Amino acid sequence: MENMGSQTNISFQTKQVETFTNITIKGILGLLMDNIDGGEDKREVISLGIGDPTAHSCFHTTDAAKEAVVESLLLDKFNGYSPSSGLPIARKAIANYLSRDLPYDLSPEDVYVTSGCTQAIEIAVSILAKPNSNILLPRPGFPTYVLCAAFRNVEVRYYDLLPQNNWQVDLKAIEDLADQNTIGIVVINPGNPCGNVYSYDHLEKIAETAKKVKTLIIADEVYGHLAFGENPFISMGLFSSITPILTLGSLSKRWLIPGWRLGWFVINDPNCIFKSPKIVERIKKYCDIGGGPATFIQVKLNLTLLKDISDDIDFCFKLAKEESVLLLPGTAVGLKNWLRITFAVEPSFLEEGLSRLKSFCLRHSNTKIIN
Repeated sequence: MENMGSQTNISFQTKQVETFTNITIKGILGLLMDNIDGGEDKREVISLGIGDPTAHSCFHTTDAAKEAVVESLLLDKFNGYSPSSGLPIARKAIANYLSRDLPYDLSPEDVYVTSGCTQAIEIAVSILAKPNSNILLPRPGFPTYVLCAAFRNVEVRYYDLLPQNNWQVDLKAIEDLADQNTIGIVVINPGNPCGNVYSYDHLEKIAETAKKVKTLIIADEVYGHLAFGENPFISMGLFSSITPILTLGSLSKRWLIPGWRLGWFVINDPNCIFKSPKIVERIKKYCDIGGGPATFIQVKLNLTLLKDISDDIDFCFKLAKEESVLLLPGTAVGLKNWLRITFAVEPSFLEEGLSRLKSFCLRHSNTKIIN
């Protein structure tokens, strides 16, 4: 896109790397559930494959959130049609909340309320899509981006996250993949599905790389502030003076209300490189159309230590059948022969699930190699 006056000229595109699997996370977990041996195994099914904390009694939605919703309903203030971009009071509240992590103040006009982060993803891809365009996605990553890109005929190109470097972005790959048709780079931080949390220095390097290849960043921050290691959560919006940042987020994870389906799409662009009346109108248009980090760990399978296990899919199906435990195979997020395990469950569930997982691995261990 072009900026008025002397600002930088930013374009958007990429090269095809490989086709992402069409299988969805919920789809493969459903197949695994169907594979459980309900006849002989009477133990309770333990799902460590998808993170929905509301399924467990140890996680509670805050009373303040519930009381605020009840109060709003009783006041009859918000029962009518709302603006497609969201209620002004909601846009202002989100702008104020996100501004706490930034060196500048967001305006309510920078914020668009969405039906969960899924709609925010749809809007981001839709407003950027153009003929022959492409988008850079992380591998492993979140499948919804692939589906939205396919729907808009946007070519998907994958850059790898490097497990040996705590799942940091392969910056050299981004430079090699990007071209004049690249519409954006998707950066998920904190990471889904790997749970990585990027440092200030690494985020700054990502922004500088985006500037170098003349594209913007779509920052998926659904798991914002759910950081349990040494690195604190840092918003990508801090680096919007380097290149425009489209921030996507939701209330689902941090506030334990995934069923409420409330999210946002935010333009972080203090230099007004990206903003234009045309873009704003496109965002409003897609807002009119109604519309899953830090709670996961990713484990690589060493197949040489396992007998009669061919890959991550085979591992998960046999685990479900023999132990009534569901894990998500990495293939579902573009990373073959890895496993995703959520710990957003009751501690006793996690302990029992991991105990069954250990039993399964011991039973299928290749004793010749181990000995």
